[in-house]
Amino acid sequence: MNQILCGDCVEILRRAREPFADLIFADPPFNIGYKYDKYHDVKASSKYLAWTRDWIGECVRVLKPHGSIYIAIGDEYAAHIKLILEDELGLTLRNWIIWHYTFGQQTKNKFARAHTHILYFVKDAKNFVFDDETVRVISDRQKKYSDRRANPAGKLPDDVWNEYPRVCGTFTERTGFPCQMPESLLARIIRTSSNEGDWVLDPFCGSGTTAVVAHKLNRTYTTIDLSETYVEAAKERIAESEGLPVEGNGAPDWPEHADAELKWLYSENKIPVGQLCANRLLLSLFTEKLNGRLQKKQLFTIKEVSDRLNRLGSRLSPLDKTSRGRREASPLEE
Repeated sequence: MNQILCGDCVEILRRAREPFADLIFADPPFNIGYKYDKYHDVKASSKYLAWTRDWIGECVRVLKPHGSIYIAIGDEYAAHIKLILEDELGLTLRNWIIWHYTFGQQTKNKFARAHTHILYFVKDAKNFVFDDETVRVISDRQKKYSDRRANPAGKLPDDVWNEYPRVCGTFTERTGFPCQMPESLLARIIRTSSNEGDWVLDPFCGSGTTAVVAHKLNRTYTTIDLSETYVEAAKERIAESEGLPVEGNGAPDWPEHADAELKWLYSENKIPVGQLCANRLLLSLFTEKLNGRLQKKQLFTIKEVSDRLNRLGSRLSPLDKTSRGRREASPLEE
């Protein structure tokens, strides 16, 4: 529990005598030639798929009966992994999520790829954790049409996630790992499919994002990597957030974490500041969702949130900034 282990994930997971993980997130090598420290990411397809069956099989074995597993993967092997999980291992697909990260790598003779697949499966189709209240956003019925039929709690996000840009080289969140996931994306998954105190497993530690976010959201974590360099860097990243409360350690009125959550929530709901602050109902909904995510004992008032939104102004939307090639920190970045 709460360890970053160095070694082969298949060998390490085989030591587990019984299921322990409530949630698994895996972002394995895509077999497309990335330069990792200890892993050669160009293998024959048959060899790559055999290894994929091995590590997925061990992950499913250590997943508790009510557990969920999310796997991020590229175009080349997404369908293969779906068939392994569904047809060979008997899990149930709940969503085939597309993470659209708003700008992709430049290409010369085809459309630029700007997405990753995230396959979301559960072990038991009738028994799993799905905390929808933590991730609901303000619906179009609420923000555009003032429709009384709208669910007061808002709507669940779509299965195309375009709120989270890639962690690019100019971001201070960037650790130097070649394909780092944004903390905000992991926060949505961990909040939705686990409860506080649950055990989150990531068999491919990389930069340590899963462990860092699990730690910040009061979950237990275990993650594994072949590279001693990656493991040590991830341990340092964890240590930097050790002992911090969920709200962070900023100023008492608006701690840094509260600003980060506000920016994230704003980008998810896609409502201009002027429209949001001018509409009492929308602002009330926004404030309620912010307080819910922060789990504050003393709640922010509608006026405090409105004042903060107006003060932050153009710094609110990471999507606007990344589209112009400028740096914006992750909503959970310390």
